[in-house]
Amino acid sequence: MKFVLIQADGMPDRPLKELGNRTPLEAAITPFMDSLVQNSIMGTVNHIPEGMDSGSDVGNLSILGYDPKEFFTGRSPLEAESIGINLKPTDISYRCNLVRISGKEKDRFMEDHSAGHIESKVSKEIIDFLKPELDNDEFELHHGVSYRHILVWKNGLSKIQTTPPHDILEKNIMQFLPRGEGAEKLQELMSKARQLIMDFKDKTPEYKYLDCSDIWLWGQGVRPQIPSFKSINGIGGSVISAVDLIKGIGKLAGLDVLNVEGATGYLDTNYKGKVDAAIQSLKKYDFTMIHIEAPDETGHEGDYKKKIQAINDLDSKVIGEVVHRLKAEYKEYKVCVVSDHPTPVELRTHSYEFVPFMIYDSRNEKSNHDEVLFNEKSALKSDVRINDGHELLKIFLA
Repeated sequence: MKFVLIQADGMPDRPLKELGNRTPLEAAITPFMDSLVQNSIMGTVNHIPEGMDSGSDVGNLSILGYDPKEFFTGRSPLEAESIGINLKPTDISYRCNLVRISGKEKDRFMEDHSAGHIESKVSKEIIDFLKPELDNDEFELHHGVSYRHILVWKNGLSKIQTTPPHDILEKNIMQFLPRGEGAEKLQELMSKARQLIMDFKDKTPEYKYLDCSDIWLWGQGVRPQIPSFKSINGIGGSVISAVDLIKGIGKLAGLDVLNVEGATGYLDTNYKGKVDAAIQSLKKYDFTMIHIEAPDETGHEGDYKKKIQAINDLDSKVIGEVVHRLKAEYKEYKVCVVSDHPTPVELRTHSYEFVPFMIYDSRNEKSNHDEVLFNEKSALKSDVRINDGHELLKIFLA
């Protein structure tokens, strides 16, 4: 039996007036999901435990079967694992976003949490420019992917409060700066980085108008300890993603982390390469997870047209291709389509609603519903409702 889990990051949404009170998922053209769901178990699931922030860190731990209440220590250390940073027990890892902040002095506001989805090649030049000035015996900066980077605070303080930049889009940043004992050190670093980025742009004419003005520190934590996926589920597997967060979780779980050239985490990602890698990995393993980031990113942008495109691409270039390849190569297989959390276009950040899921089993093409479409409303009509999201994987692998 082969198991393929397709994680449509941030795909669920809320009805939009511009779409005739439909969600982007309802408005998208999704013949492959709609066909699949007619012979699938469908329901809703919650991956964000009460009291925890809605985010891909918590959500993806849950999707891979780990209870976030037990294993979550922070977002950044998961990404640090992917990059290969060997965190010591006393190290605190911070996510370091390259962002665009506009305005002056106390009227500065978060305009873009991703610095215009900056290319990795360009972001590396910026990080390399910052490192000699920011690295010291206490702090160490590491390059990641696109706008996502890591700052390690050696023997750092853990009770500082930080805020994800995608949660404060179009808001004044002053009340969201790092706060608490020792936070002034992080604020000084951020202020220094701002001036250095200005210097970088002045010295590099081709980047004069680059959509990057600052760094933003958040998502801190210590290195987590989680049991291997195989020890819990009895099978090995792989994970395919463009982002370090998912790769880090996969690495900690002992899954084979497959890197795909051209995987960007956005609309221009290499969908074919991801599907090829997943299907190829099933020759060695029984489980694979394909993570698609574009629905989440376009939700953060507040662009429903781009989000619809992301969902259309997910359906035609991933789900349709995966099912076609599985039918051709395997007699017995299961496919699960699910999301970690909603990223509503109107909010431009994550929300806390239950998300739709479906599980298709090639051995038993039966459904628990009369719906012909896969979307938020259809899933809510099902009597299957999973409160503890980490239990979904057990149901899928059963």
